[in-house]
Amino acid sequence: MKYTSSTTEVPDAPSVPRHVAIIMDGNGRWATKRYLPRVAGHVKGVDAVRTVVEACARRGVEYLTLFAFSSENWRRPEEEVSLLMRLFVTALDREVSKLHANDIRLKVVGDLTRFDDKLQGMIASAERKTANNTRMTVTVCANYGGRWDIMQAVGQMVAAHPGAANFTEEQLAPHLAMAYAPEPDLFIRTGGEQRISNFLLWQLAYTELFFTDTYWPDFSIESLDEAIASYQHRERRFGRTGAQLAEKKS
Repeated sequence: MKYTSSTTEVPDAPSVPRHVAIIMDGNGRWATKRYLPRVAGHVKGVDAVRTVVEACARRGVEYLTLFAFSSENWRRPEEEVSLLMRLFVTALDREVSKLHANDIRLKVVGDLTRFDDKLQGMIASAERKTANNTRMTVTVCANYGGRWDIMQAVGQMVAAHPGAANFTEEQLAPHLAMAYAPEPDLFIRTGGEQRISNFLLWQLAYTELFFTDTYWPDFSIESLDEAIASYQHRERRFGRTGAQLAEKKS
């Protein structure tokens, strides 16, 4: 199923966010605060991922998207990048069967060509194994950047319409990396930073934003519920007035 843009049509605004997108920030600072190596924070962060996946599934969230590794993260120290790659392999090895047993589909989006053959193979295998699961879709954004996503989509769109000079959002949308999912209802960033950091730039146009100082390893079920409660108190107008919304409800 292909979803339309919130700037062309007014989407539903469910009380439980249909799609939650998260920048999982603060792993390294969590570890440093405890006089531990940064690797300890990343390892602990995997536990938080498991907790949030389970909690979202129980609350009826249909899509959960996690920013695991950005295209800019290659700038980090080589040792940390190497560790993150090994951790990715370990997490896939340990968690995919659990996701499958709970009817959860896994997708990994981004420029995967930079990963080694083993990791690419594990990603492809995990996606095949969980492809028909319907309870929830968990997307991991790896070597992903919002600008990369838009540029690769533009390239595919132009190739699909040779000779065309003018294009529409509807023509671009099917080529975005997450064309299979509705735009996020709720965006969460942990760790105290308040920016988007090149994440889902196209898709976050009308998403409700929630920032928390909590480091990702400490992000709990209660933290998730706090973010959802904040979302539930927002008035999602999508360009309309408050009066129009009140009239629609009456």
